[in-house]
Amino acid sequence: MSGLEPRQVAKAFGTVLRAARETAGISQELLAERADCDRTYPSLLERGLRQPTIGKVIDIAGALRVEAASLVNMTIVRLRERGVEGPT
Repeated sequence: MSGLEPRQVAKAFGTVLRAARETAGISQELLAERADCDRTYPSLLERGLRQPTIGKVIDIAGALRVEAASLVNMTIVRLRERGVEGPT
């Protein structure tokens, strides 16, 4: 994944996560409970201050009742919209 900076990926994922959470109509606290993580973790993710492991992406996707691949794909789309070179 040449050309990608971790901070850019984290911010793009955070934007996608917030949109998915809001679409699901759940709070950050409920997301944390469902994804079995600290209550502050969704906020850190949404602000681009942390990057989840693949296992946690799967947990979060399950909590949101979406496919983990869709969160990843939407993050890639978001990066491309920002003009960031990434995976094809």
